[in-house]
Amino acid sequence: MLLVTVALTLTGISIVNVALPSIRQSLGATESDLQWVLAGYALSFGVTLIPAGRLGDLVGRPRLYLIGVLVFATASIVAGLAGDVLLLNLARVLQGIGSGLLSPQILGMIQQYFQGAERARALGAYGTVVAVSMGMAPLLGGLIIDSVGGEEGWRWTFFVNVPVSATALVLALLWFPRPVVFQRNVERGSRLDLDLVGSLLLGLSIFLVLFPFATPIGGYVWGLLPVGVAVLAAWVLWERRYKRLGRMPMVDLGILSDAGFSSGVALATVYFLGITAVWVIVAVYLQLGIGFSAFQAGLIGLPSALLGAISARWAGRHVYSIGRRIVSAGIVVALVGLVLTIVVLHLSAGGWVSPWWLLLTLAPIGAAQGSVISPNQTITLTSVPLHYAGSSGGVLQTGQRVGSAIGVAVITAILFSVQPVAGWETAATAAFGGIILALCLALAISLRDQHRRRVTGGD
Repeated sequence: MLLVTVALTLTGISIVNVALPSIRQSLGATESDLQWVLAGYALSFGVTLIPAGRLGDLVGRPRLYLIGVLVFATASIVAGLAGDVLLLNLARVLQGIGSGLLSPQILGMIQQYFQGAERARALGAYGTVVAVSMGMAPLLGGLIIDSVGGEEGWRWTFFVNVPVSATALVLALLWFPRPVVFQRNVERGSRLDLDLVGSLLLGLSIFLVLFPFATPIGGYVWGLLPVGVAVLAAWVLWERRYKRLGRMPMVDLGILSDAGFSSGVALATVYFLGITAVWVIVAVYLQLGIGFSAFQAGLIGLPSALLGAISARWAGRHVYSIGRRIVSAGIVVALVGLVLTIVVLHLSAGGWVSPWWLLLTLAPIGAAQGSVISPNQTITLTSVPLHYAGSSGGVLQTGQRVGSAIGVAVITAILFSVQPVAGWETAATAAFGGIILALCLALAISLRDQHRRRVTGGD
């Protein structure tokens, strides 16, 4: 049941990649409109995650899970019916809120119901679904668009979420014990300490930091970035004061003092900053650059999805014995795949090889997904107390979503800025170069934490 919903939220991210050219043609969307289709989802997702995780810890994760699925399904219907770009982007923001409500509950419930090796296997299954969903969703989207037609096909990439959401709701009602759905986690008669001020400060800071990356309105919006950092600092001070008063803060900042947890969050943020943009660049380049159909563009990711499923399953079984080294090796594999992809882009442009060689060069990126995402989550969340399972999972996923939002905005901006001047191959190379820099930084974080754990005997 939980894995069905993981597939739902990730499909909402990656299925849209192959639909962008169709949306552009159908609704007359500009490049900035298309950036908002991607970034609006990630923006609202990131703002919602930590408060939703904290709320789930207190009022019950099943309840927040069900609400999140309902919000996501409703937003998918609105997006599919949208008659203009503004309504589509508003629906995407609502989709992000739904994903933000339910996603931390998934990690929280995995931590709650699984322990030790079982938890590692559960997170391995989680990683398998992540890899398969992100790889297969563009293929599914391409098949839908080519079957229905570009004018209406992109709408069905949203409508397809509705039966999946309905399935998730039915499974949830069958699996969750009925009283759990309607009872909160705190004891009867105790105070429900939501830390509303902390929630508002953190949500506002994330919004102010992400908004300049999510919109090309103008240079003045970059003034929001330092304001967002200042609000984040105010949030930290508030949370510390809140704890000194004997209250339960939204996020116990003590978990950030744990070197393993903070390294894992930093690694996830930087890794997603780079890797999320890969399939956006691939989909746009193949369709607008060399004239592939949506289905062909989606098919390119099939070997990547299959390798991701295999590597995630293997990593879930061995993460406790091998530790952080799995993550480091996965990032190296992704870097090799990106370099080979750049080589194929230029050989293909010169007529030396077929663009279908990208099937092979992008496959290692799928293997990396399975070796990095769920093992990093397992390692990062190992030392977190259960009563902070939702909020700690929210912190980790917020890092991922912040990285994704910034990465997609920056990398696609590089692509669209370079393309009119130097052509599609050079533009894609520049975009992949930005991704490589992000993954190199993620590798450095992983190797540093790997060394720390070896010195302290933790890995």
